[in-house]
Amino acid sequence: MKLITASVLTALLTSFVATRTVQATPLNRQEYNDLRGWQVPDNENPNDDGYLVVNAGVSERNVDGFDGYVSWLPKLAFEEQYKNDNLTFGQAVELLKGGKKVARKGWNGKGMYLLLATDIDFKTKANLSDMQNENGELTVPSITMKTADNKFAVGWLASQTDMLAEDWVVVQ
Repeated sequence: MKLITASVLTALLTSFVATRTVQATPLNRQEYNDLRGWQVPDNENPNDDGYLVVNAGVSERNVDGFDGYVSWLPKLAFEEQYKNDNLTFGQAVELLKGGKKVARKGWNGKGMYLLLATDIDFKTKANLSDMQNENGELTVPSITMKTADNKFAVGWLASQTDMLAEDWVVVQ
């Protein structure tokens, strides 16, 4: 059997970008190995802090009782890759596309947030008789803001400050 070295594999690596939402909870290495029915290898510390990670976006299920692919990451590796606040605008947009509501931290307390409206009904006094024979959807998806005065502003536009901010959060 031919041994593949790290230097050979490193030369073959290709860069990928991932944007995903996972569920996680703190779990040390021993607890994770117990869950999987595995022994902790002798060269690993069973008391290493880490996170049980469940990725529902992966179709393969590998541990009974979980709705997603289950894995474990050391604490530092998890915290470098995943966060649930101080998100970038790009991450906020991906969350909107996935059906989540998002807001800037400064909006908290005012009840303001953004959502992606995908099927908007509207009323108008304008004559839309030229639209009567149209088939399919009459509106396109729109980033919509729930305002501080409990109204919806359809077609919210981000400012440069919003786009460069790293204070976006998921709204429950």
